[in-house]
Amino acid sequence: MLRGVRGAITIENNLEAEIVAATERLMRELIARNDIVPEDVASVFISTTVEIDAVFPAKALRLLEGWTHVPVMCMREIPVTGSLEKCIRVMVHLNTDKKQTEINHVYLERAVILRPDLNA
Repeated sequence: MLRGVRGAITIENNLEAEIVAATERLMRELIARNDIVPEDVASVFISTTVEIDAVFPAKALRLLEGWTHVPVMCMREIPVTGSLEKCIRVMVHLNTDKKQTEINHVYLERAVILRPDLNA
C-alpha cells in the first residue's frame, strides 16, 4: 500500500543553513516516528511558502544516508492570505503495510497549528 506521511516545520530566517537544518530535522523525525527506510519511499514532495527562496529544501535529503536515489521535488505552496509564513511542508509517499491510523505525521515549531488534532 502506498501511504502519505505528512510533516511541516517553520523557520525564522530565509537562510540556506536554517532551511537545510530545519528540513533535515523534520525528515529525521518523520523517519524515526514511522520507521522509514529509503528503499520503501516512492517519492517526496516538499513545498515552501513564498518567503523561502534561499535554497531548495531537498538539499537536506541528500545529507541523509541512503536517500541519494529517492525522487524529490520542491514546489511553492499556494499563497493563501493569512496562512502560516516561513513554512516547509513535506509529503513522503511510502510503501508500507501500516494502516492509515498507524502513520505518524509530524508538525514542528509553529507548524503545530496546522494540525492540532495530531498533536494531542
